[in-house]
Amino acid sequence: MSKPNLYVDINVLQSVPSSNINRDDTGAPKTAYYGGVVRSRVSSQSWKRAVRMMFKEQSTDAEWLAGIRTMRGPLLLANELQKQDSNLSSDEAMAQAVDVFNKAKIKLDKKTNQTKALLMLSHGQIAKLAEYVRQNDELDSKAVKEALQGDHSLDMALFGRMVADDPSLNVDAACQVAHAISTHEIVPEYDYYTAVDDEKADDESGSAMIGTIEYDSATLYRYANVNVNELVQSLGDVDTAVKGLQLFVKDFVLSMPTGKQNSFANKTVPQYVLVTVREDTPVNLVSAFEEAVKSRHGYLQPSVAKLEKEYQDTQQFVQTPLASVVVTNKESKISTKAADVDDLVSKITEVIESRVSDENLND
Repeated sequence: MSKPNLYVDINVLQSVPSSNINRDDTGAPKTAYYGGVVRSRVSSQSWKRAVRMMFKEQSTDAEWLAGIRTMRGPLLLANELQKQDSNLSSDEAMAQAVDVFNKAKIKLDKKTNQTKALLMLSHGQIAKLAEYVRQNDELDSKAVKEALQGDHSLDMALFGRMVADDPSLNVDAACQVAHAISTHEIVPEYDYYTAVDDEKADDESGSAMIGTIEYDSATLYRYANVNVNELVQSLGDVDTAVKGLQLFVKDFVLSMPTGKQNSFANKTVPQYVLVTVREDTPVNLVSAFEEAVKSRHGYLQPSVAKLEKEYQDTQQFVQTPLASVVVTNKESKISTKAADVDDLVSKITEVIESRVSDENLND
């Protein structure tokens, strides 16, 4: 019997003032053309990293939340080997760690003993590899790979892992995150600034430094979805997956990339959050804004109205969601409202747990 599909859609509207939270190669805020006009854009990579950083802050007693994306995997393993066996020298531990990565067929730079590409590792995988090395004089390639294929951290299960050297070590992402875009057209602006030398004499004129920073302001539409069945499979059990989903929903809603944060202090919270649980397919509602919002009195409320209309219009093409819960102090036609983000997560969890408690999801 096939497993029933189960998807969680997260839709967020968030007004952000003058800011430059995600820059391109020229230092300008990222943009996108959509509906024939220029929109502000924040890349999915940028927001996923913001979520991962929130996971790290929460992982003091739960290292399963946040893995480590690094080229220094052998060094991490060597450190763990020494932690488990204090009699090992640094050179011995590194030699053993290099042997492990060679057995996994992950290519290393021979001069630095670093991987040639960033590699995501969980704390559990590092600990298991070190334990395997301590218990076995001869390393088996298959056993090493098995250690790298389990004990996934939450961020690895959500966002996936690609290992070009050996695709068998890939981890399919249970989560998709869209690039956030403004619901309306934006016009880039420039801040011309100067810096004065504090020790400048009274008879000296001019500034010690001048420069410009490009910025914009926007009401952003943000979207992500989670394949709950994939998350259960990747994390290994329903309870862990449900807990991970709760954390992701809350952290995705409340996180913010930190680009130019000190210059603009642009940390806002969302003004509208709509989370749906679906059995057929995830649905990105960005087409609500294909025709850019136009307003002289703010973009937020018109954006809410357009988003909820799109939500209703999509019912012609997809099944009615199992649940739709909204958090906002704006006018909303969604019938199920939550008092706050924690209440929203609680209401969604009730639906998820009723659907993923079947034993066939653990098959």
